[in-house]
Amino acid sequence: MAGRTVTRADLCEVVYQKIGLSRTESAALVESVLTEISDTLARGETVKLSSFGSFIVRDKGQRIGRNPKTGVEVPIEPRRVMIFRPSNVLRARINGEEPGVKDKD
Repeated sequence: MAGRTVTRADLCEVVYQKIGLSRTESAALVESVLTEISDTLARGETVKLSSFGSFIVRDKGQRIGRNPKTGVEVPIEPRRVMIFRPSNVLRARINGEEPGVKDKD
């Protein structure tokens, strides 16, 4: 299922149309929000957006991986990864359900 990708420019345009700020102010606002989210995640903190979801930074330890072509084992260095956990409200919206209403089967 191929969908359209939402870009920063798209977000700026929506802020411009719905909030009524100038295009320059809309772009600055979107950039400011994205920068704050990025900086918070870089510090290793969790970002929770109500009714949307949480961005969580996790530390992964070193492990042994395998080259799929050759089968040779190689160490994978420890790293930090970001995961996204959607809220129940977002999940329900994606699935076309009403939030908080479960099937009665």
